Amino acid sequence: MPYLSSCPTLRIRLFQFQRIVAMEKSDPVGLLGNPSDVYFGNTIAFSIANFFASVKLRPSKDLLIQPHPIHDLVHFASQHQLVDRLNTEGYYGGVRLLMAIFKVFYTYCKENDIHLHDKNFTLSYETNIPRQSGLSGSSGIVCAALNCFLDFYNVRHLIKVEVRPNLILAAEKELGIVAGLQDRVAQVYGGLVYMDFSKENMDELGHGIYIPMDLSLLPPLYLIYAANPSDSGKVHSKVRQRWLDGDEFIVSSMLEVANIAKEGKTALEEKDYSKFAALMNRNFDLRRLMFGDDALGAVNIEMVEVARRVGAASKFTGSGGAVVAFCPEGPSQVKLLEDECQKAGFVMLPLEPFPSRLNEIDLKTLQNADEVISF
Repeated sequence: MPYLSSCPTLRIRLFQFQRIVAMEKSDPVGLLGNPSDVYFGNTIAFSIANFFASVKLRPSKDLLIQPHPIHDLVHFASQHQLVDRLNTEGYYGGVRLLMAIFKVFYTYCKENDIHLHDKNFTLSYETNIPRQSGLSGSSGIVCAALNCFLDFYNVRHLIKVEVRPNLILAAEKELGIVAGLQDRVAQVYGGLVYMDFSKENMDELGHGIYIPMDLSLLPPLYLIYAANPSDSGKVHSKVRQRWLDGDEFIVSSMLEVANIAKEGKTALEEKDYSKFAALMNRNFDLRRLMFGDDALGAVNIEMVEVARRVGAASKFTGSGGAVVAFCPEGPSQVKLLEDECQKAGFVMLPLEPFPSRLNEIDLKTLQNADEVISF
């Protein structure tokens, strides 16, 4: 029988001459510099093993995208169940994500003269990433599906690793999902990654410069998230337009956020965790000044404040819904934070960084393969 491993790596098993392709992807945490990834900035992010999104592809006579029995639920016992489901989970499941990434993948291959065989498949997915937690649950499903296509069509060697985050983002944009490249890069690369999205790089290469870092540089970090999630898709709107209009405060503040990632890279490499903690706090403070409390949401701000009340550093993992926290004073401070989170009704758990998942074929497509291999 086909199977999925608990870690997000590729598993292929031959059974009765049929190939089963199954992929899991862990979710990313924006550590420093976000949201400057959509403003030609710099960021640091890493993948975690706490949650996952998995996609399974198997050959079949017809091309079938299977709805998930929970996330794509269309059969209800009552009116109350339908309305309650929409209030808690929203209107959309993962089927639209799978369709969108196949369209983008197919179009990219056509435009780049990459041949695809005409065999059909059945696609299904699973995920345990908390909805609207700022942990990129949608892109996790999309990324896992893309990896299935790369192996089913045997084109992994023809599509550069640096390009793949762009394909994931393009699929989400097809659906009107507001996002940047940072989390997609972290999901494609795995591990801890420093990213340079300078306009020069984006214009010349079509993507950023992505530099893997040693995961052991990370101190113990913790995730805090709320039972009542925020809508991360609405946070960027006004700030984006002000930046495009050349608003001096927004432009200068976003440059400072980008520089925080640069300084953070040095702080981590030198293991200067006091500086690292200060940079985390400054990152959030600048976001709050730019976006304002109404856009960030009271629950999201409270998660940050809970951590700060015990002296921990904290910031959003993404656009809201979850917070990454660092307790520089060690276990006693961690216990204080656990108690405060419990009082506030927040979930807290230690983050489990997940290493790079790039294989030998992936590494050969990289422009900076030697640097990646060194890790």
